[in-house]
Amino acid sequence: MAAVFAISVSSQQRLVEGKADSPVRVLIFEDLQCSDCAVFRAMLDEKLLPKYGVKVAFEHRDFPLAKHAWARPAAIAARYLQTVDLAKAVKFRQQTMKSQSGIKPESFNAWLASFCEANGLDSSKALAALQDPKLEALVQKDFEDGVARGIAHTPTALVNGAPFIETFTAEEISKGIDAALKENGIQ
Repeated sequence: MAAVFAISVSSQQRLVEGKADSPVRVLIFEDLQCSDCAVFRAMLDEKLLPKYGVKVAFEHRDFPLAKHAWARPAAIAARYLQTVDLAKAVKFRQQTMKSQSGIKPESFNAWLASFCEANGLDSSKALAALQDPKLEALVQKDFEDGVARGIAHTPTALVNGAPFIETFTAEEISKGIDAALKENGIQ
């Protein structure tokens, strides 16, 4: 049985999976080219969203590391897709992370176009969006916010401010989420 969760984007282009208005927030600073982020994405899809999606807001923040050649264009593409179709924007993040080993800097645009075509989206608009300074500024704002919070590694998940950095288990972050739910009187 597939669970359906709310996905929303605020006026600041923040992608939120789960209960968008929850007082318990997990801010996820992620790099779409990061292998540890791909592991966390699988954990999010397989364990955290099914368990906590109706109680907790999982808010995505882009933190493309300079060492990853196509991470910034991927973050910009994800931001563009959020303006078009929220469910497909989530699917893009999921599939990009699952496909990391097959994506190269020189093939990212072709991969993006292929994703768009397979999902009924206009690939020419998605490719043009890679040059959109407004989308670039949104990604940069997330990155700067992360740096200001002391973020240096991805993924970093902040559970109501408490950090879980780079490699952590579902059990570890679940304890943090459970504590935050209890603090907020949420069963």
